[in-house]
Amino acid sequence: MKAHSILATLVMTAACASALAQSQIAAFSTDGCSLFPDRALVGQGDWCRCCLAHDLAYWRGGTAEERLQADKDLRSCVLESTQNKALAEFMYAGVRSGGGPQFSTTYRWAYGWPQGRGYQPLSEAERAQVFKLETEYRASNPGLVCKKPVASQ
Repeated sequence: MKAHSILATLVMTAACASALAQSQIAAFSTDGCSLFPDRALVGQGDWCRCCLAHDLAYWRGGTAEERLQADKDLRSCVLESTQNKALAEFMYAGVRSGGGPQFSTTYRWAYGWPQGRGYQPLSEAERAQVFKLETEYRASNPGLVCKKPVASQ
């Protein structure tokens, strides 16, 4: 009977530790505009700050409605930054079709959390984690400025 009680305690402890580990978000990371250029290859067009803001939303995750809003915000930001409606719509279509939480990519919805989270609202504790890490990131990069590529010699 005592062995059964010890085993049950170990199983419960492991389950709690596993749940706690899954509720930890990774530090924010970004690759800019993912599989798309961060700025115009010719000319002055630069929409990378839009991608960084979008990455913050995707890293954070949340509901399907929050993802839709993040994607609409990306489209609006790109349009405002470039005055290029076709580019804004193209990028919007790309994130709508390729950014879902079901994908195993580094840029999927809720990529800061372990794979499999899906469209899940953040708890108060998770919001606190996100706030702390996002505040730290924004303090180090207040303008959401992307690194410029190093010119080749």
